[in-house]
Amino acid sequence: MSTVDNQQDALELLQGTLEVLILRSLQAAPNHAYGISQFLERQSECEFLVDNGSLYPALQRLLQRRWIASQWKKSPNGRRAKYYRLTALGRTQLVAAKSRWLRFVEAMGRILAPQR
Repeated sequence: MSTVDNQQDALELLQGTLEVLILRSLQAAPNHAYGISQFLERQSECEFLVDNGSLYPALQRLLQRRWIASQWKKSPNGRRAKYYRLTALGRTQLVAAKSRWLRFVEAMGRILAPQR
C-alpha cells in the first residue's frame, strides 16, 4: 500500500508537515503562535525550530481550511495575543494525517533498515 496516492499528495505531504505539527500542538489546548513554536521545539527535543516566516503562513492556511479557529485573548504576561484552537474539522484532519505519517515512518524504516 502506497503512502502517497498521487503526485499531488506527494507535494502536500511535504508542504503539510508543519501543518500537521501545528494541529497536533493544538490538540490538548488552544495556544498562541509563540506557544506553538515552543511546544514543537520542546516535544522534538530541539530538532524542529520553526521560524515566524514558516509558522504564520501555515497558520493562515489552516484558518482558511477551517481546521483551526482564532481569537484574541490576553496572554499570561498580560499582552494581547491571537490564540488558535483546533476545530472539529481539524481534529478529523489530524487523525487522517497521523495515520498517513505512521505509514510513511514504517515504510521509511523498512527501506533504511540494514540488509539482512
